Amino acid sequence: MPLRKDAALNQDRIVATARELVNEGTPLQLNDIARRTGLGVGTVYRHFPTAEALLETVATPCLELLVAHGREALADRDPGYALKHFLLHVVEAQVSDPSLPVVMAAATDALEHTAELKRTLWSVGVELLDRAAESGAIRRDIGPGDLSPLMCGIAYAAQVHSGPDTDRVATARRYLTMLIEGLFPVTST
Repeated sequence: MPLRKDAALNQDRIVATARELVNEGTPLQLNDIARRTGLGVGTVYRHFPTAEALLETVATPCLELLVAHGREALADRDPGYALKHFLLHVVEAQVSDPSLPVVMAAATDALEHTAELKRTLWSVGVELLDRAAESGAIRRDIGPGDLSPLMCGIAYAAQVHSGPDTDRVATARRYLTMLIEGLFPVTST
């Protein structure tokens, strides 16, 4: 059932304020959101019963975009290229959207939509990895359990080792390129 116009506007204000706070690195607190938006606390809680649900809502557009990139990659005929470009999108999202790492690392999800997006993203990633390994584009001994912490490590390293004037996305892309070159099978000369 669609929200009334005023309720939809309130929800948009709540999400926009939450996005600003997340981008600043400020933890989400629903009472603070109410104060900053000028809405009643009850209004905020009716839309988002927990800060986790609000954070997941903030992260949803990024998750949906990553799923779309993954599905596009599955349609690519070159498994190595498809995996590389999917991973580039993932690492860029990890360093450019501060809501994503927290939501992805959460053991449980407040919203079923978030859980479904995360399952789909994982499934697409595994399929891309398997296709690349089966085609010989990457080493066969690399599995999803290996790749996930490596991607998190790249995102963390890009955050830590990029100065205020350094482009974190460029740093993450450079680190990922180094990782990817290590995934390719060693050819004898």
